[in-house]
Amino acid sequence: MSANIPETEKKRVVIIGGGFAGLQLAKSLDSRLFQIVLVDKVNYHQFQPLLYQVTSSGLEPSAIAFPFRKNFQNKKDFYFRLASVTRIATDEKVLETSIGAIKYDYLVIATGTDTNYFGMQNVRAAALPMKSVSEALALRNRILENLEHAVTATDPEERQALLNIVIVGGGATGVEVAGALSEMKRYIFNKDYPDLDTSKARIILIEGSDKLLRNMSEEASSKAFLFLKQMGVEINLQTVVVDYKDYKVVLKNGDTIPTKTLIWVSGVTGKPLPGIHEVCYGRGGRILVDAYNRVNGYQSVFAIGDISLQTEELYPVGHPQVAQVAIQQGKLLAKNLINGLNDQPLTPFHYLDKGSMATVGRNRAIVDLHQFRFQGLFAWMVWMIVHLLSILGVKNKIQIVINWFWSYVTYDQSLRLIIRPDDKTREKKDQKDDQNR
Repeated sequence: MSANIPETEKKRVVIIGGGFAGLQLAKSLDSRLFQIVLVDKVNYHQFQPLLYQVTSSGLEPSAIAFPFRKNFQNKKDFYFRLASVTRIATDEKVLETSIGAIKYDYLVIATGTDTNYFGMQNVRAAALPMKSVSEALALRNRILENLEHAVTATDPEERQALLNIVIVGGGATGVEVAGALSEMKRYIFNKDYPDLDTSKARIILIEGSDKLLRNMSEEASSKAFLFLKQMGVEINLQTVVVDYKDYKVVLKNGDTIPTKTLIWVSGVTGKPLPGIHEVCYGRGGRILVDAYNRVNGYQSVFAIGDISLQTEELYPVGHPQVAQVAIQQGKLLAKNLINGLNDQPLTPFHYLDKGSMATVGRNRAIVDLHQFRFQGLFAWMVWMIVHLLSILGVKNKIQIVINWFWSYVTYDQSLRLIIRPDDKTREKKDQKDDQNR
């Protein structure tokens, strides 16, 4: 079926979330057959694998963010709505949002996940997550501000707390941010702060399990551990954080680590959507779906990407929450929606694992493919090429190449700016947040 359908007869597909899954679905859907409405709280797609480089002053936020409207300028019958979802009225097929109601024929939930603090309220209040551009900027501000305060601190204990950076979570994000910050300490801190003994700065990585990169091979895990150790990162495996009090990370064994920079990349959880029955949620707050990504109990509601919990023989507890799963689910759902229009059988989803990779720092990366595993300089070059090809927009690609080249040649990252709202803007935002509570 490829001919145009009259506008009045088109099915409307409403997509909540413009991450990897939602963006891929919107791109893959044929606008001659469907009207497409994308709803998101921000007006841009953000390339999360490179957020850590915004945090470490290696890239500008604009290099890894791309406006939805620009991306879909040439796609007919596509509509973007900047809004927050308040409720899904599944019986009426209506999505209730902060800007009003949006009717749908098919609803696709691609909201991703939120940071999981495992019920620790003190950690939630003090820790800095890294799942969005705004959070990466806030973290960059915190690191730079703490260094500025350390310069003038007169209390040695306070100065050390300002210099200590604790990262909780030994997955790819934790490993990458630890490596990037250790390189900042080695090549930048001492030049920017000559009146501060930056050799006392500590980059501390905490992981609850017995290995880093636990979703990758043993070889990759061991190599990442070795790389980070060589770079001066303090690694604490089988170590669990239980609280954060008086600017100290409290560990399960009773030890404490003083820090005013606590980076939390330890886990994620799904955020419930009002209107979706509670029995539809499974492990980690993810939405239970069938082999076609239909939400259990609903015919016209689908979930794709990190928020969906779908099982198959090789993944009995669900697929890994990575970009490739989201992209593949988005592509297949677009095909299945067309098959549904044509009364053709739907194709069940089967994840094709193309491998995993992580970078630790300059000339250091780990790549796990099915038949090949390699580390070091070549892996680092492969990592750069793959991520560069995945970035949207030619301008963004050029900007990233320039920044990477400059950083490699000069051993410097030139984007060490503290950018924050002025006091009046923050006061108004705080007042609005209080009202919303």
